[in-house]
Amino acid sequence: MREVFVLGVGQSDFGKMPERSIADLGGQAARAAIADAGINSAQIQAVFSSRVYDAMITSQTIMKDLGVTRVEMVNVENACAGGSTAIRSLYKDIAAGFVDLGIAIGVESMTTSPIAGKLIPPDRDDLDGQLGLSMPVLFALQAQRLMATHGATPEDFAQVSVKAHDFGALNPRAQYQKRFTVEEVLASRMIADPITLLQCCPNTDGAAAVVMASADVAKKYAEAPVRVAGSALISGDYDFRRSDITTLELGARAAALAYEQAGVAPSDVDVVELHDAFASEEIVHYEDLGLCARGDGVGLLRSGATSLGGRIPVNPSGGLLSLGHPLAASGVRVICDITDQLRGRSGASQVPGAKVGLAQMLGGVATGLDAAAGSVHILTV
Repeated sequence: MREVFVLGVGQSDFGKMPERSIADLGGQAARAAIADAGINSAQIQAVFSSRVYDAMITSQTIMKDLGVTRVEMVNVENACAGGSTAIRSLYKDIAAGFVDLGIAIGVESMTTSPIAGKLIPPDRDDLDGQLGLSMPVLFALQAQRLMATHGATPEDFAQVSVKAHDFGALNPRAQYQKRFTVEEVLASRMIADPITLLQCCPNTDGAAAVVMASADVAKKYAEAPVRVAGSALISGDYDFRRSDITTLELGARAAALAYEQAGVAPSDVDVVELHDAFASEEIVHYEDLGLCARGDGVGLLRSGATSLGGRIPVNPSGGLLSLGHPLAASGVRVICDITDQLRGRSGASQVPGAKVGLAQMLGGVATGLDAAAGSVHILTV
């Protein structure tokens, strides 16, 4: 396989913007990524886009306004991991030599979707969901187990949210740019015990885009492009084989595959962007990604290691809790933020000297499965 590099990244703002169309949001991100790459849109050979709601010809809808036609365009859906799937799909095409230069886009308008202002409903044939196992409940059960087995407290979960909002206050794109205290987080409305409102990501509109290229193309446009050193995307396993709800096994497997391909260890990683739809979930990912030993996730949080200035900052963008979660866009957005970190252009949230970054995203649940999709990408300079 050929090496694959990130040439340019772009994002829209994140928030509730019902007046903006998919073409508008996606076009803003795509134009920014193309300009960042230093190319023109006519050079793009392939487009992979992802959207969960009202999804139809997303790539074509966005790219026609950028003057891009008559190239391969593919539209994918993989729940919250859809954007990661678009990245992975383009990565494979470039690595295999089918194309030399392409763009991956993730976009979502939650405020104009059929679920605007509502909880995301389960499918009619999702028995667990119909019986009440909504996403907040699923992660609340996991949080309860973390308290029983890991010594976690509601204050620990609240601290994850405090950290995310501290970071979000530094990010001009974030939906929430306000700091909160542990007491304020705990005092917010209870959603599913022990998860309160400020420990849940908001529904959000937004888009992100990444231009990727082969080594031969990349060296023409960048002296030190960011390399996609590891890429993994896997599906979940049957739930009956799951013995511990304090781990998301598909996330751990995706991480192991990406580490092996990249030739790095968890201890080599300088910065992480991950799926934090609910605050307690972040602690689980610490362990699944190998950032600490099994059972030490709470201790890692309490040590301050995952805060800015710590050993391994996690979600310095503000994460889903602060930026918001435009579902299919989030998997592309984490690649954008890691790329910016490795290029040293993350402003007040910059991790000094970052050379290795990890971008993770999970997506979807279905009756009988522990989860639907998990993706990990490792980027290096």
